[in-house]
Amino acid sequence: MKRYTLAFAVLAMAWGLSLPATQTEVSEATARPKETTPMTHTARGAFDVRLDPLPPAEGEAEFSAGRMAIDKTFHGDLEGSSVGQMLVVRTKIQNSAGYVAMERVTGKLQGRSGSFILQHSSTMNRGEPEQAITVVPDSATGELEGLSGRMTIEIKDGQHLYEFEYSLPEAP
Repeated sequence: MKRYTLAFAVLAMAWGLSLPATQTEVSEATARPKETTPMTHTARGAFDVRLDPLPPAEGEAEFSAGRMAIDKTFHGDLEGSSVGQMLVVRTKIQNSAGYVAMERVTGKLQGRSGSFILQHSSTMNRGEPEQAITVVPDSATGELEGLSGRMTIEIKDGQHLYEFEYSLPEAP
């Protein structure tokens, strides 16, 4: 079954940009030591989403970037809300597009409260989607500190569904 990201549902009404990849090197002396690998869990549920178009950022008008405010409410194994921003681009080829987004999720996961950042980078190549939605390393707070994981989004019968494969250190 094909999975479609939330942004692809709105690409018909929005445009955007492509961001160059960057790499940051961290020396072994400053890297946080890896702890034992926590057990992987899967959280599933639905979410409600509101996308509001934002005005172009300064200098953005020349490439017609579509910018949206994200406002979500999560239900299911992840209970909470998120806010963020999305940039989207649609090409002249039908069904080819891309988006990037950052959103801060605040809520309860596995009975533990806190927040974390999700980074989205997804494309559609002539109708074939590729998703990458990842927890930003070391972004989790509160009882979710140490959280890592990847999320997929599917739109089925008009409902937005998520599946979140994650690792979380054992509670103290």
